[in-house]
Amino acid sequence: MNTTTLIADIEGYASVFHTCDLNGDIVAPGAFKASLTRRAAPVRMLYQHAADTPIGRWTSFVEDRRGLFVRGEIILSSPKAREVHALLRGGALDGLSIGYQAAKARKSQLGGRRITEADLWEVSIVTFPMAQAARITHVGAPRQGVSTENGSRSRPAREGAHTENGPYLWPARDGAQTENGPPLWPGRASVLPPTDVRHFADALRSAAKIASTMTI
Repeated sequence: MNTTTLIADIEGYASVFHTCDLNGDIVAPGAFKASLTRRAAPVRMLYQHAADTPIGRWTSFVEDRRGLFVRGEIILSSPKAREVHALLRGGALDGLSIGYQAAKARKSQLGGRRITEADLWEVSIVTFPMAQAARITHVGAPRQGVSTENGSRSRPAREGAHTENGPYLWPARDGAQTENGPPLWPGRASVLPPTDVRHFADALRSAAKIASTMTI
C-alpha cells in the first residue's frame, strides 16, 4: 500500500573544507568518504541536533572542492517540520551543522584540530552553525512525495542516498560530539537539545559585552 505526504527539497553545504570554524577546527577534503561508504544506518536529518526531532531525510552526500554538499527532503507530516520549513522559506533559518565523531585528527597551528576522517551521524538544520559558511542554498516549495507502507521512497534514490528504514543505532563510542558539543543521547533525563551550545553562549556573552559599552 502506497501513501502520499508533502515533502520539500533542501540542499546546501553541511561542512566546508579548509575553513576554520568557531572552535578552531578545520575539516580536510575526503574526511567523510569512509564514513559514508561503510555506514549501515542513514545519516539523520535533525533540527538543532535534537535526537528526538527528526524532520526529514538526507538523500545525497557529495564531497566537492568546497565541502560536503547535501540534498534531502523535509517530510512535512509533523508540526515541527512544517514550522522549520516555513522558517527556512522565510529566511529566518539557513544554517547547517554536523553531528560526528572525529576518527582521525591532529592539532592544527591555529589551536584547534585538522580533521582528516569524521564518522558522520547526522546533519542538522540550526540557527547558529559553528562553521559559519555551512549554509542552506535551496529550499523547495511543498510537493507531493510518495512513500511505501514501511516508509521507503518508491522513486529511485539519488547518488549517495541512504534509504534504510531500520532504527538508528547511536555508536557506543566515547568522544562523540556535534560541531559544538556532545549530543543528547536518547533516553537521557535532560530534554534540552544538544544544539550549538558553546557558540550560543559565546553569542550571549558578546551581546552582553556590547550592551555594557552602550550609553542611552
